[in-house]
Amino acid sequence: MLVKRFSEAKPYEAPNHRGVVGLRLQGFEEGGPVNQWLGYSQFLPGGGAGPDSTPFEKVYLVLEGEMTVIAGGQEAVLGQMDSCTIAPGEVREIVNRGNHVCKMVVVIPYPPKVPA
Repeated sequence: MLVKRFSEAKPYEAPNHRGVVGLRLQGFEEGGPVNQWLGYSQFLPGGGAGPDSTPFEKVYLVLEGEMTVIAGGQEAVLGQMDSCTIAPGEVREIVNRGNHVCKMVVVIPYPPKVPA
């Protein structure tokens, strides 16, 4: 078992994100998860990400606040404890259109390993 304390979480910069502080809660460490990593994002009002896509799926879980997710010609507002899955290659944009910080958990698989 690997226990990681929130006080030890390290910040990370995510490409094409704005108005956000991201912390890596689990992943990319010895003894950690082998299939995915877990992030915690705090989006300021007006903050967001995209539009862009990645070659792997993502799961978003809103813990507090609201996040508008735009993907596949659809728009949905996620509130507390709502979640969504973004498919590999699906273009998505997320925007905090509210006046409160949106706190989210993000689960993303590791990128494929490149043969040596």
